[in-house]
Amino acid sequence: MTHSTDSHRPTLSGPPHRLSWGRRLLPRSLALAAALLGLQGLTVLPRVVPQGVMTSDAVAAPLNAVESPPQVAQWIENEIYALRQSQRRWIEIDLTEQRLTAWEGDHPVYAVFVSTGTYGTPTPTGVYEIYVKYEQASMSGPGYHVPDVPYVMYYDGNYGIHGADWHNNFGTPMSHGCTNVAPDHAAWLYSWASVGTPVVVRY
Repeated sequence: MTHSTDSHRPTLSGPPHRLSWGRRLLPRSLALAAALLGLQGLTVLPRVVPQGVMTSDAVAAPLNAVESPPQVAQWIENEIYALRQSQRRWIEIDLTEQRLTAWEGDHPVYAVFVSTGTYGTPTPTGVYEIYVKYEQASMSGPGYHVPDVPYVMYYDGNYGIHGADWHNNFGTPMSHGCTNVAPDHAAWLYSWASVGTPVVVRY
């Protein structure tokens, strides 16, 4: 629903690990992206990066990789493989199929059609983690303001998964970049996922 230029900026409190803004990529993902790009000697350190500020060399590696889609796609596939070998809960958002699947390791436990970003306001691909959850939140951007959006889970700055009761066209891109889910499905996902749950967005 929101876009990276939207005015909604949630104020966070709590332990420092919950204040990870921007592109929240797993450390091994950064190392893999660096290896794919041939960046030798890159030190990969976990870091708190304020939203919109890309100062870390470690953060620069996967962003530069956007110029090489095949390498990025392989990096995302490697992350999916690792998550499937684990027992972790994780969320996959398939932009081509407009489908969200909740996984526990290699076992899909829930799948729904969603609406992600349109061509003009696309949903970025990558590997992230949910960093904050709100049962309700207001969202604003150019030309819209939606109060009381239900079951919001942010995973990359202002990009998140949330309920949407203003349309019933799931399976078709409709949003400003977030992943729209029918409210009843959003409620299930909200109760199932926690802060730290990986979110993989892919084609």
